[in-house]
Amino acid sequence: MTKLRRLSLTAYEAPLCETIVDCPAPQGSEVLMRVERCGVCHSDLHMQDGYFALAGDKRLDVRQGRTLPFTLGHEIAGMVEQAGPEAVGAQIGAKVAVFPWIGCGRCTACRAGDENLCSTNRHLGVSADGGFASHVLVPHPRYLIDYAPLPPSFAGALMCSGLTAYSALKRLREHAARGPALLIGLGGVGMMGLSIARALFAQAPIVADIDAAKREAALKAGAAAAYDPADPDTRKALLKATGGVFAACDFVGSEKSLAFANSVLAKGGKVVVTGLLGGNFATPVAMFVLKAMTIEGTLTGTLAEAREVMALAQTGKIAALPITERPLGEAQAALEDLRAGRVVGRTVLVA
Repeated sequence: MTKLRRLSLTAYEAPLCETIVDCPAPQGSEVLMRVERCGVCHSDLHMQDGYFALAGDKRLDVRQGRTLPFTLGHEIAGMVEQAGPEAVGAQIGAKVAVFPWIGCGRCTACRAGDENLCSTNRHLGVSADGGFASHVLVPHPRYLIDYAPLPPSFAGALMCSGLTAYSALKRLREHAARGPALLIGLGGVGMMGLSIARALFAQAPIVADIDAAKREAALKAGAAAAYDPADPDTRKALLKATGGVFAACDFVGSEKSLAFANSVLAKGGKVVVTGLLGGNFATPVAMFVLKAMTIEGTLTGTLAEAREVMALAQTGKIAALPITERPLGEAQAALEDLRAGRVVGRTVLVA
């Protein structure tokens, strides 16, 4: 029997360990994928820690309902190796990316096509074993998306960093028509967002990040201007240059990043928050009215949007973000580099 090699979470706030078990045989509509690439995402760090940071010392515990050892990883591209008897349409040998934000299929959100918002979800690498492994089991072939002619590392990254950025930026289209969008945070999702924004919006976006190397990378990738939000003069300079931004996307999701976005927002402007770094945000309630502003949160994206962003990338309109490939066995080292802020673009594991 084929063996399933995986880099497993065996205890929270502890390094991943290699575990080897028998590969599961796909049942019903299930598809067994041989993993070829899997991206390393900041949310993998939250899963490894077992919590999301909230305000102050408060935490959102995410350890419940997950049996250890558990396999992280949700930006998956690979090959169909086996299919269950009811997996209609699954083609053995097909090279596909995997939509990981799988829902229960029965709740109101799932019936509306918002499986990413399902409260009893089966999200790969979050609630069900993911792609830091040689194989992954996918519940149905409808979650498999052909990615040719894209490289597999880029295709896998589109299923989280690309999808998250695309879904958020779609919500800013009308506002971005009134001036350049502001993108805050230039990690893997932010850099992908920069490329997608250039494809979706008429004007090149402006960006903000506290890391000079990331600002330089963004300028080389086509950002119209780059700002350091930690510089006390930045707010005044940005307002002078733009008169206030109408569209802002916060890829960090901290109290400082959202406060900065709010501070440079024009009347009638909108901020979409995708980041999960944590912290509090406070503003006088009257300012929502006086500035006629909108602050909206998004959580990854839908299966339909995953197909949309893949199709957009297949046209060549989305430039690939910087990608560094590392062997699967270096998953823990890749997580440590991400935690330390040493990653520009995306690290992708090669199984």
